[in-house]
Amino acid sequence: MAEKSAHDREVAAPRAGAEALRERVAGVFSVEGPLATDNPRYRPRPGQLDMALGVARTIAHGGAFVVEAGTGVGKTFAYLVPALLSGERILVSTATKNLQDQLFARDLPYLCHLLGLPVRLALLKGRSSYVCTHRLRQARQDMLAVEPAVQHTLARIERFVQSTRSGDLAELDGLDERSPALTLATSTRENCLGSNCPDFRSCYVNQARREALEADVVVVNHHLFFADMAVRESGMAELLPTVQTVIFDEAHQLNETGVMFLGHQLGTSQLLDFCRDTLGAGMQLARGLVEWQTLCGNLERAARDLRLVAGRMPAGARLRWTEPTPEGLDEVEWYDALGVLRRALEALVPALDTVTELAPDFGRLMQRAQLLQERLEAFGRPCPVDAVRWVEVAGGLRMMQAPLDIAATMRDRVLHLPRADAGDPASDTSDAQEAHHTTQQEEHDAHRAWIFTSATLGDESGLGWFTQPCGLQDVPALRVASPFDYAGHASLYVPPLVRPGDAAHPGAVAVFAARAARALGGRTLVLTTTLRTLRIIGQALRASLEPEGRIEVLIQGESTKRRLIERFRQGAGSDGERGCVLVASASFWEGVDVPGEALQMVVIDKLPFPPPHDPLVEARAHRLEAQGKSPFKEYFLPEAAVMLKQGAGRLIRSETDTGILAVCDSRLTQMGYGARLLKALPPMRRLASEEEFARCLKDLAAQRTDPAVSGNT
Repeated sequence: MAEKSAHDREVAAPRAGAEALRERVAGVFSVEGPLATDNPRYRPRPGQLDMALGVARTIAHGGAFVVEAGTGVGKTFAYLVPALLSGERILVSTATKNLQDQLFARDLPYLCHLLGLPVRLALLKGRSSYVCTHRLRQARQDMLAVEPAVQHTLARIERFVQSTRSGDLAELDGLDERSPALTLATSTRENCLGSNCPDFRSCYVNQARREALEADVVVVNHHLFFADMAVRESGMAELLPTVQTVIFDEAHQLNETGVMFLGHQLGTSQLLDFCRDTLGAGMQLARGLVEWQTLCGNLERAARDLRLVAGRMPAGARLRWTEPTPEGLDEVEWYDALGVLRRALEALVPALDTVTELAPDFGRLMQRAQLLQERLEAFGRPCPVDAVRWVEVAGGLRMMQAPLDIAATMRDRVLHLPRADAGDPASDTSDAQEAHHTTQQEEHDAHRAWIFTSATLGDESGLGWFTQPCGLQDVPALRVASPFDYAGHASLYVPPLVRPGDAAHPGAVAVFAARAARALGGRTLVLTTTLRTLRIIGQALRASLEPEGRIEVLIQGESTKRRLIERFRQGAGSDGERGCVLVASASFWEGVDVPGEALQMVVIDKLPFPPPHDPLVEARAHRLEAQGKSPFKEYFLPEAAVMLKQGAGRLIRSETDTGILAVCDSRLTQMGYGARLLKALPPMRRLASEEEFARCLKDLAAQRTDPAVSGNT
């Protein structure tokens, strides 16, 4: 990695206490430190200490630091210990709510108690995580229009409100995050009434923000962080300038999360939600004053007709939009539908304007209507050269526009983030006060520490896969290898199956996975690269295994991710229990932590190259071609290496875990680029023949030991 410039080194001079912080951090991780004293299983790990000292150095000097820490390093404690000991205000951002909850409820309280630190902690999530009592009350008033299953869920949420302090729906056991009731019981930026809401003082979202502003350590997620970058609304604009250390865990998701929030979108689901809210408010608060049913009905039909323009497209399709009309759509039908939609919105705006003084709901609906109009007009203009535009087809239709990466935003608005009120014409601060405040803020910003970490940030030493799209090419980077004995505990096998392009390949994968699952009594995770393949393999495995009565086949989409993983963990297949096979795709390639005997085999159907015809992927490839670079070498291959590494990381989750990784793609060993992909994987023992694979399966099946609990977090 390139070194900092002389100017950067000058403005990032070390603060007092840098050496003292280093010594305190080293003491915590020593053989006689509090971690070892509290936990007899704890063992000092050189990689964990290296990472912790690097984080401490960055906190003391300011600037940014990128760390890839392999599974088992204990990266959570490696960044939390120096951050907590620094005494500075801390913001931790994660990719998933599960890790958010784990940090807030388990890791941070444990360390604060262990280190004797009286630290105030706060958890801040997006609006959709908290009950909106105003919207819940509105939904319950219109119960006749809601399906019985939704009514039941709303009733459960009402009872939950009577006992919760935080209003965080994650506390409600058994709540299906896919339930349509959640959109009725929570708010969005568009439909929140703000200070005009009758429940403003007791609002759970505002309560969470107040607690965050008063806390020493705040845990957020990447979605919330980037949503604020886009709209300056989530409370982060007030919080971030006061924070001295910002830590991004699961940082490998930053770029893909950021591009979705830094662009803009308009979908038929947004339009239908707006129709429902407008009709509900109109009939409750201004019945008879406006033809609500006619106006909302026109807009609803216009939204549904827009979806019908893409009626021939399969669900999940992403249509390129490089021409005036998205690919595959009839130009006349497309523009006619957009015109009808535009006119339906235009008719609602003056109607809402006549009733805005009756209730704050109408003022907010008026703003939403205008925002929908603005977005519709924006999609009528040419796409900017540094962005990509496409249409997604699912249950509805959604127009999307996004930058190709977040590099410019990270450089200009994150690492050198301007003050939230810069340029505010309403400010009455004098020029002298303004200059003084700006100087203070710039000095504070120059010394802010930015930590970016994950178990997987690339497949080469420079970690360019992560740093380039995130604008972090010039910051120090560290790679810390996993301490696990992969060579002794894990094996890699590439079975001799037909090539992935062959129509028979999914069936062959299912037959192979069924054989392994029978030998192991379940204990098998099958990761697929597409939802279509997931369905084929899942159903084939179910038809093959379940009639035998020993193994249950779990398929993504048939329950929530949390429930599927919980059931899979229980399926050890011993003492008369049914074993489990889990077939999954997408998000299950990461964030699945099943240590011990419940998981002994990971099957990957084929090499996870990005889909070449995806509009965002295609635009990135074209940009590389324009730069005279090879899209395959510079983009497709690194993406596949990182994804493969993520999938392989599900296998060994503790020091005593054992298992087999099977990659059902002969290209891994037959193509020249396979060497790079193999190098990205942990150093597992290679199984060269079916005989070796069979022996390894037999050895695994013979193992029946209790999984050890790792001593490091």
